[in-house]
Amino acid sequence: MTKRISLTAQAHSIIEKHLSKGDMAIDATTGNGHDTLFLARLVSRTGKVFGFDIQQQAIDSTQSRLESENFADNTQLFLSSHDKMLQCIAAEFHGTIKLIMFNLGYLPGSDKSVITQTESTLTALEQATKLLIKSGLITIAAYPGHTGGDTETLAIEKWHQQLDARKFSVESIYSSEKETAPRLYIIKKI
Repeated sequence: MTKRISLTAQAHSIIEKHLSKGDMAIDATTGNGHDTLFLARLVSRTGKVFGFDIQQQAIDSTQSRLESENFADNTQLFLSSHDKMLQCIAAEFHGTIKLIMFNLGYLPGSDKSVITQTESTLTALEQATKLLIKSGLITIAAYPGHTGGDTETLAIEKWHQQLDARKFSVESIYSSEKETAPRLYIIKKI
């Protein structure tokens, strides 16, 4: 029997090879803080991680997780939608971000009706392309199997297909053949 690896684990594996101490990263959807802490560990205390979420519960959970591991000093959390990245992150950091991680959907363990929205996600992705350093990565875990996730995933597919192939490469990883299966997009700025 073949053991299936989760898309989040695959994203982490790719990110581990890409991020180094001292780098800058963004967790576009902090959720319960697992990805934010993962990024903070990789960039270490000489790097910086910015995190975004629209739910106070997510920000509080993430802050608590970071503090418990002494990573609160190299992180900055925003109780804000990810489509406000360009506004929230100081201009001096624009064009210096090595990695931007999106884990879309809803906050595990909370109200499943509060989900990432297609329009704000597409705006955030456009902003992410401007924040990235050359050779920077965007990872997007998308979940078409829940209400609203199908529309968001389809929009992301269309969005990445219109990217200039001279400036960005795109890889798609599907967790299975099912149309509703989660998928991971890796976008690299060339």
